[in-house]
Amino acid sequence: MKKIIKNIVGVLALTVGLAPLVAAESSTPSKEEIAKELANPNTALASMKFQTQYFSFDGDLPLADDQDMVKLFFQPTLPFPLENGKTVWVRPGVPYVFDQPIYDISSRRLGSKSGLGDITLDVQYGTTLENGFLWSLGFSALFPTAHDKLGSEVWALGPGFQLGLITENSVLGIFANHQWDIAGDAESSPERPYLRRDDADISLTAIQLFATFLPGNAWNVGSMPIITYNHESEAWTVPLHLTVGKTFIINGRPWKLSLDLNYYVERPDAIAPEWMVGFNIAPVVENVFAK
Repeated sequence: MKKIIKNIVGVLALTVGLAPLVAAESSTPSKEEIAKELANPNTALASMKFQTQYFSFDGDLPLADDQDMVKLFFQPTLPFPLENGKTVWVRPGVPYVFDQPIYDISSRRLGSKSGLGDITLDVQYGTTLENGFLWSLGFSALFPTAHDKLGSEVWALGPGFQLGLITENSVLGIFANHQWDIAGDAESSPERPYLRRDDADISLTAIQLFATFLPGNAWNVGSMPIITYNHESEAWTVPLHLTVGKTFIINGRPWKLSLDLNYYVERPDAIAPEWMVGFNIAPVVENVFAK
């Protein structure tokens, strides 16, 4: 645990040490303008998002309601502007879990494990038009980087798209993707790693609806639930989601802080998250890779 915390602090220190993107501009935008730009999923700002999420579980398995876990999730957003005026966005996601519930078929008991999860990658190509309409097309991928029994143990890939509209005080839209397993030994599904299922293929649809409202003073409030459907197990995961955040500028660098709350109204029966509470911190940085 101490080593993980030390590594996280080191990454934060490196992030803060990068040259501020906004401070280098000749005309510095206000924090309200930055808050609106960060609410745009096709943002031109690079950021390093650190999420800390606490999950409580429920289900039909014995002691399922006694299970909980903590998930650290690192998701940078790296935009690469192109000469044609469009942009390529690269968003990797790196999870690390503590005490993830694992069902042992041989003993028929719930245990837990900690370690690295499967790394994800979203790549999108698109733009935001002057009338506020935004679009992007691309793909989503899953890499079997997880420690033993903490992930899918397969490579997965599939198409994705994003559509939305930005108004003066809101950002509305949808991001959807579908993944199939393309290699590896499929023994569990991405949103149900707690149960080992032999010969289980991946065919997973994920839909994120986003509605962000900007009441002023760099605040944002909204909902961005991620709804999934596992075509193999025919299981839905549907959360009610609420998020509240605020953008600050500290020493010339924008920081976005936010809180998330999920209540899962539809979930797999055996064991699955019932509640999730999360805290997010996302400093804006210079995308040195774009140079």
